[in-house]
Amino acid sequence: MNSESNSQLALCDVSVSFGGFVAVSGLDLAVDRGELRCLIGPNGAGKTTALDLICGKTRVSGGEIRFEGRPIHELKEYEIARAGIGRKFQVPSVFRELTVRENLQIGRSHHTGVFANLVRFGGSTDDNEVERLAELVGLSDALEMAAAHLSHGQTQWLEIALILAQDPALILMDEPTAGMTGQETHKTAELFNRLRGQHTLIVVEHDMGFVRDIAETISVMHQGKLLAEGTLDEVSSDQRVREAYLGSGGIGHA
Repeated sequence: MNSESNSQLALCDVSVSFGGFVAVSGLDLAVDRGELRCLIGPNGAGKTTALDLICGKTRVSGGEIRFEGRPIHELKEYEIARAGIGRKFQVPSVFRELTVRENLQIGRSHHTGVFANLVRFGGSTDDNEVERLAELVGLSDALEMAAAHLSHGQTQWLEIALILAQDPALILMDEPTAGMTGQETHKTAELFNRLRGQHTLIVVEHDMGFVRDIAETISVMHQGKLLAEGTLDEVSSDQRVREAYLGSGGIGHA
């Protein structure tokens, strides 16, 4: 495991309980700047809760979370976002009635007020950045299309672009390929590999083929704790990991 003192993000002995149920228990996790980390584990392992704790959606019951060397676990959700942490949830959140271009214009803005933003835009710098983002996520041909008419995969890519528009240092992704076709999943893997190094990425994912395509280091959670860490081959051959996945069809079907 990475040295927590040198890591961009470090969870140190983090725990959280809901009505007596311990969802995360003594979790230690350290992620370096520019790393693409995959977080896997059987259902109920605490993976999504760990992302909720990092972005401030859920408050820790114990332990601390440090980002860029400063504690963030007592900050409000919007303060954590401003500190440079972006979050993509399982269900995409886009402005369905607006075009892809208009969505990206709003995403680029740090001002409040949707329609004020649309009026404000139109400068060549903004246009260039919108087109760069669209090209990055494979939506150049759909810029004038209403978001409501995008495929499921395209909607997911638009939301990723909206997060990238804010240029966060760390992006949390919760099952980004859920519901995608095989071709869309492959394109998403290519996108994540392009983002590697430019942003730090923590990806919760069940599709192990996708994990194999993108992962350097994999952290395996089980019952709210870090169970194992390493390459996919290393964690796949770990006896403790095999036992954790017993009854769920094995790690390949997680």
